[in-house]
Amino acid sequence: MDFDQLVPVMRRLAIEAGEKILEIYNSEDFEVKTKSDESPVTEADEAADALISAGLRAAFPDVVLITEEQAESHDLKSDTFLIVDPLDGTKEFVKRRGDFTVNIAYVEKGVPLRGVVYAPAKDRLFITDAEGQSYEEFGPFDLEKPGEMKKISVSTPDNEALMIVASKSHRDQATEDYLAKYKAKDSKSAGSSLKFCLVATGEADLYPRVGRTMEWDTAAGHAVLLGAGGDVVRFDDHTPLTYGKEDYANPFFIAYAPGVELKEA
Repeated sequence: MDFDQLVPVMRRLAIEAGEKILEIYNSEDFEVKTKSDESPVTEADEAADALISAGLRAAFPDVVLITEEQAESHDLKSDTFLIVDPLDGTKEFVKRRGDFTVNIAYVEKGVPLRGVVYAPAKDRLFITDAEGQSYEEFGPFDLEKPGEMKKISVSTPDNEALMIVASKSHRDQATEDYLAKYKAKDSKSAGSSLKFCLVATGEADLYPRVGRTMEWDTAAGHAVLLGAGGDVVRFDDHTPLTYGKEDYANPFFIAYAPGVELKEA
């Protein structure tokens, strides 16, 4: 893969999709449907998916594309693939809470090597460059010309006073029980893949996920965190979280800044 070509395409499509999502988000009303797994889907999910899919297929016709909103793509298998969640955090979108993101990532041999996470309602964009270093870009987000780019890196954590981030919509007793094993200075909630990005920027040290996720939910944020010096491991045995798994389903996992003393499940 030519990363000098890939990164600008991913960035442009994420911003275009974000603009489309915000049009619908800021409208007076939008339709919310329920998928077979009981999760919500809106016209914003579908419009963003159509835009991103068309753009990626035009630019990289030979690369397998996995996207949440196209069920037939979930049966595809490849060592190398693009993976998309056009609107991560649909529940946050429906509740008009702003914590939703556009996620595009490139995976090779199980590792998300490049990714972009764009939170259009928050005006935050996180991206890996062609070399794999992660940055936060500051708007206005021009489609062709990147704005100010600030290199991001994970914190040096203090295990006596950790900054923890957890899910806004999925914070349950199992999560609370695990978090109780750590000494926390502060704990915040965030929606969607923004949690990975908060660890990547050093705004948080630790993000454990004790709950169901799919690879399209995590790949872009995982790539951003890797490019900022962080890591993501399985919750059960602390081995690396890999991609291209059966049904693209994730086990529970922990995203963290190196230096955090991980506790057993």
